[in-house]
Amino acid sequence: MILEMKVPSPGESITEVEIAEWLVSDGDYVEKDQAIAEVDSDKATLELPAEASGTVTLKAEVGDAVAVGAVVCLIDTSATKPDGAADAPEPAKEAAKEEAAPAPKESAKQPDPKATYATGTASPAAKKILAEKGISAAAVKGTGRDGRVTKDDALKAEAVPSMGTPTGGNRGTERKKLSMLRRKVAERLVSAKNETAMLTTFNEVDMSPIFALRKEYKEDFKERHGVGLGFMSFFTKAVVRALQMYPAVNSMIDGKEMISYDFCDISIAVSGPKGLMVPVIRNAENLTFRGIEAEVKRLAIRAREGEITVDEMTGGTFTITNGGVFGSMLSTPIINPPQSAILGMHNIVERPVARDGAIAVAPIMYVALSYDHRIIDGKESVGFLVAVKEALENPEELLMDNNVKKALEM
Repeated sequence: MILEMKVPSPGESITEVEIAEWLVSDGDYVEKDQAIAEVDSDKATLELPAEASGTVTLKAEVGDAVAVGAVVCLIDTSATKPDGAADAPEPAKEAAKEEAAPAPKESAKQPDPKATYATGTASPAAKKILAEKGISAAAVKGTGRDGRVTKDDALKAEAVPSMGTPTGGNRGTERKKLSMLRRKVAERLVSAKNETAMLTTFNEVDMSPIFALRKEYKEDFKERHGVGLGFMSFFTKAVVRALQMYPAVNSMIDGKEMISYDFCDISIAVSGPKGLMVPVIRNAENLTFRGIEAEVKRLAIRAREGEITVDEMTGGTFTITNGGVFGSMLSTPIINPPQSAILGMHNIVERPVARDGAIAVAPIMYVALSYDHRIIDGKESVGFLVAVKEALENPEELLMDNNVKKALEM
């Protein structure tokens, strides 16, 4: 029986996917539920499992855009599983000899001082290397038999650059098709830049109080809950508080209307193997420090392992991105449409600050809020960022209701 495998729907509004990689070859025997392909949608990369056991016949190439519901391969379910496949023949042994095998003993000998027909002649592998370097074989002293230029000679050869010419270094280029996910991200970023009145406001946060809390409680927190006490829970709590104070920041434009939300679904930017992923922490206003840290860890792991689903990345009302993990000091993050604002965290650096008329050193983080000026005014954007700063610099009172142990034990 021949089974037609069709592209399943990854989620609402997705009409096609792209074959990112075939994990099997045409004619291979596959087991039921074995992953046979990776497909890119405009929101995520998903694995395509075999619907039955049998011999597979591929009907699409890597890079092909395939409509949802279209046939991508056939599985002959009547085929029997082979007892054991013979090892594939070794490809191009003769061509590989020169690449992999050590130079023959004769190559170690000094060339005959008398020139022969082979003097200055490059082997095929050496010729290719010299061509890439832009070096003439005649300019290289060969150490092979009868003065032949070997691969090793070509690798060691260095071009002598002249004024105004390339130095002889590698100048190759590579052209590779962007994945559907990367193309969609690019489209969304350009759209956000072109279709919103985006501005960015900045502030700085003295992280000393949070450093002190983490130093005192992080070991007990991890032992009790099985997750670390990171910065993301403090920032998420501070953002939720500020969103409740400034509801316009927790809104978005739909045509001629503004939609405001009485809940806080916080998107967090995560770098995954296929590019930027933005999973969502649902109803963050109801989560404790433990709940936020556990959800951040769960979503980050799923994103990095390519298991995140479209539903887990849909519907956020505000985004937090942390460029500080990569060493960024300051940036202007781009709004994640259709949201109206995004908060950028950055690296924490010890900087001089003024305290009570004296200079002190404190761990300072610069924060940036990019927002859509069409619905968020300067007063609201600045007030929002100041509210975030105030909560982070006074977390015991504003985020923990003056009861640190209770806040961290829940």
